[in-house]
Amino acid sequence: MRYGSDHKAETRARVVKSAAREIRLKGPEKVSVADVMGRAGLTHGGFYAHFASKEALIAEAIDSMFADLAHRSFAFDKAMVDELADPRPALRKFLGSYISPAHRDEPERGCPLPALATDMARNSDVARTRYANGLEKLVARIEAALVRMGNANPAEEARAAVSQMVGAVALARAIGKGPQSDAILRDTLSSLTKRLDI
Repeated sequence: MRYGSDHKAETRARVVKSAAREIRLKGPEKVSVADVMGRAGLTHGGFYAHFASKEALIAEAIDSMFADLAHRSFAFDKAMVDELADPRPALRKFLGSYISPAHRDEPERGCPLPALATDMARNSDVARTRYANGLEKLVARIEAALVRMGNANPAEEARAAVSQMVGAVALARAIGKGPQSDAILRDTLSSLTKRLDI
């Protein structure tokens, strides 16, 4: 059977999407190529037609996760493009969606930063580089908003904000749903919105 010219790219994208979901849920070390391929509706044998190694798949899946995050925060990015818009409402909305019970409860769809923070120390340099690049882009997006808001220390505040965001979601997930987890999210969001004056 002959496939169209887009078939290989579509298949690869399906595998990457499957891997991104599994990696967010289980961590890179616990994800098997066979499981990823099976979830994508493919056989294990077809994997090497698309990727040189599991590490290459993990690196591409990390890029895909950060692209998903950027896509879901489109309103924030759109507000940042409009030089006349006040970035405060968009930043407040972005932080509110990030530091939320919904984000905590859907790690398979969420940002890779809290999902993979502990795993990256034990992963390949390629995966760690992709993770660091994604972190840098998120910090830069928040820094750009803070610059427009006239923040005195935008780079430092952006790094601190992202660290708090990621830490809050990671801790809230670690202890599971409940009052303590909800309080971590609520208090972190409140602290950040006050400190950043948004």
